[in-house]
Amino acid sequence: MSLRRAIAVLPQGHWTGDPVGTITLAFADRHKRRIRMIDDGGEAFLLDLPDAVLLGDGDGLELDGGGVIEVRAAEESVVDIACTDAAHAARIAWHIGNRHTAVQVLDGGRLRMADDLVMVHMVEGLGGAVSRTTAPFEPEGGAYASGGGHAH
Repeated sequence: MSLRRAIAVLPQGHWTGDPVGTITLAFADRHKRRIRMIDDGGEAFLLDLPDAVLLGDGDGLELDGGGVIEVRAAEESVVDIACTDAAHAARIAWHIGNRHTAVQVLDGGRLRMADDLVMVHMVEGLGGAVSRTTAPFEPEGGAYASGGGHAH
């Protein structure tokens, strides 16, 4: 029996039907091009894409023999940041991005980043109210991002 091959990414909302499987990945494991992976049911497949793609929660991996494996964002250690207003959120987001650190924009002007002691100290120094939690991390893809995630 040959290894299943995922040959294309179907952005969230652009595929229908029930997936043949799921794969739950942390943010750091969702930017890939070609790698052997194991879905949540323990079945192996080869991710075989022409270019590296940032996979987002809800994206589908189209299998060459038919079917779709749904990507799920894993819960991971993150920091949610409450800001006093939109300008404060923009200032903190700029400082986070200036350090080439991924940031997720949440509802209500809040921000989320990976839990990193040095970055948390910087955010607190800028007046951000930090709360540690465990949640899926879906940061902005960036102006030049291609493929999945927020860059659909």
